[in-house]
Amino acid sequence: MAKKYSWITVLAILPLILIFGCGELGKVDQGRVIEYDEGKGTATLIRDFKADPKNPDYTHLPPFTYELPKDPAEMGPAPKAGKRMKLDTKKRQITIFDNATQDFKTIDYTLIDQKENVAKDDPLVYDAAADQPKKFPVVDREKKTIAIYSKRQKIYTVFSLPDEYFALPDDTWTAGDEVRIYYKEEGKARRFMNISKTDIYKK
Repeated sequence: MAKKYSWITVLAILPLILIFGCGELGKVDQGRVIEYDEGKGTATLIRDFKADPKNPDYTHLPPFTYELPKDPAEMGPAPKAGKRMKLDTKKRQITIFDNATQDFKTIDYTLIDQKENVAKDDPLVYDAAADQPKKFPVVDREKKTIAIYSKRQKIYTVFSLPDEYFALPDDTWTAGDEVRIYYKEEGKARRFMNISKTDIYKK
């Protein structure tokens, strides 16, 4: 019987194992969480079939819902859900998953401020006194501005949008956690790893 403490590492390298023909071990899926229901024990993803950590491909529809493991030992940190799929600072566009249409929507924004090469411990995005990251997005409905931080891109951006978009919930502008799932039966996760919140190399 496998030791429970080692499943996170196994799940992280499992795609490599499967390449070498150990198909009976099951399958691995991964994606970005757009909805998380703790009561029902489910997570809904936009799946990433590219599996390139530096250049994910969140363009696959429809969203897919997994029933999560009931055993806490098989479940990593609970995922944060968010609808932001892509931030294109060159085109000044943000792509979101729109609940109303169940489709993606790309929105042009007006740039207010932008800082690049912002590390996760930069005072701009990290509260040293509280010893924790600052909460994003910061939605100011009075000034009609939204501030977000992309940890992968290391970009802090403040932009403005037309009034209609400020009626949307705040999680529209945040990126959901990236997760990896090991399963044998379609739609039922046997093991769940929150890539965004798990350091597989930490002892």
